[in-house]
Amino acid sequence: MQRLRRFADQQPVIRSADLERLAVPRNYLGRLVREGKLERVGRGLYSSADHPPTENRTILEVCRRVPQAVVCLSSALRFHELTTENPFEVWIALKPGAWSPRIEYPPLRVIRVSGEALTFGVMEHRVEGFEIKVYSPAKTVADCFKFRSKIGTELAIQALRECFREKKATMDELWEAAKVCRVSNVMLPYMESLS
Repeated sequence: MQRLRRFADQQPVIRSADLERLAVPRNYLGRLVREGKLERVGRGLYSSADHPPTENRTILEVCRRVPQAVVCLSSALRFHELTTENPFEVWIALKPGAWSPRIEYPPLRVIRVSGEALTFGVMEHRVEGFEIKVYSPAKTVADCFKFRSKIGTELAIQALRECFREKKATMDELWEAAKVCRVSNVMLPYMESLS
């Protein structure tokens, strides 16, 4: 029980699967929940009461449950501070045929991408002590144009303008991402208007 308490004090989010390497029985999690040391935030996922949540906590919770996920679209825009909108869903990219997670909270939106579009522009960021994968600002903007029917053309245009204005990506990086996502013809007029 002491090992689990020390581990819980160091980690903002704990998966029940993490206990195997600690050689701690999973029923101890229930005890810590009853003591108020942990809060159950989802199936097999617990949050430490000593770690106040940050604005990226929901993204972290999703990435802990689905390690192969890459944060994308509206969630990546918010992560890179390219929009003031706070999406109520966490957007993730998975390869076609990958297991689709069933998570009660936070709500998920899954897009399927393959090949170079899946691996291009993946960046690792540290959030509350854990690595998460998020698409780069340039790749996120290109994805917004690719999936404009899902998130809206206006948001894609706003993201491009903000990305260029805040110098989050160069025109060359945006152009490379547009080619990978096969939206260079769609993005070209908007990119030319910024030059």
